[in-house]
Amino acid sequence: MAQAVEHVGTASLEHGRASHEASLDSPHGPSSQHEGHGHGAEHSLLHHHFDDMEQQREATALGMWAFLATEVMMFGALMFVYSLYRFMHHEEWLAGSHSLNFKLGFMNTLVLLVSSLTMAMAVHSAQLKDRKKLLMFMGITWILGLTFLVIKGFEWTADYNEGLIPSFNWDPRPHNFETLLNKGFNLQAYQLYFMVYFCMTGLHAIHMIIGLGLVAYFMFLGKRGHFTNGNDQPVELLGLYWHFVDIVWVFLFPLLYLIGGGHVAALFGGGH
Repeated sequence: MAQAVEHVGTASLEHGRASHEASLDSPHGPSSQHEGHGHGAEHSLLHHHFDDMEQQREATALGMWAFLATEVMMFGALMFVYSLYRFMHHEEWLAGSHSLNFKLGFMNTLVLLVSSLTMAMAVHSAQLKDRKKLLMFMGITWILGLTFLVIKGFEWTADYNEGLIPSFNWDPRPHNFETLLNKGFNLQAYQLYFMVYFCMTGLHAIHMIIGLGLVAYFMFLGKRGHFTNGNDQPVELLGLYWHFVDIVWVFLFPLLYLIGGGHVAALFGGGH
């Protein structure tokens, strides 16, 4: 029995020695088996549950698109409510749209369009591993996002002063108000317009605040070289989120501010 165990042990040692020598003779070296699973130096960014970087990038992008799909459904529900009540109370919603500050809404649209450009340039800079330009374009994007919120804050303050905030300060006096009332103007439907308006723009503003926080955090990480070492996909995903928020506003602006097209002339003259 002892001789048999000794024979088996000797055979195992010889087999192990032969396997080790074969791995040394391999052109890929002894670590080639591990590199296939992403444990080599060139795959330090690869998570253990993925086979390669391509699979990891595709899975991460799919997750982001799935998240954005849920966001589309959320804003889509609000837009359905908007469309339904606009069809039911067209005149009241037309008056509500004309009570908004078209100039500030138009300025915010331009601000967000430019911010989409600077975010795209930030993504491109990350792909080129240009840390300086990455931080510069992300910084400009952050400033533009903050500018949007500041302008929106001024607009909401004016709405409050004019009594256009349902449940907080509701005492509206739209233009030709008495004439509208004599024609059967529905004041409750007029209030409903502003409830939908503040729900939609408020939800959008929350997404902007989240975006600003993410951009600031990514700038902090970018200074440490996190996104110019080949790991540029997080910046790309942040860009997708930022573009989505901008696209939502591109839909909200005409829906809320341009009902009937009566505000177009306000760009060249007229007031609130």
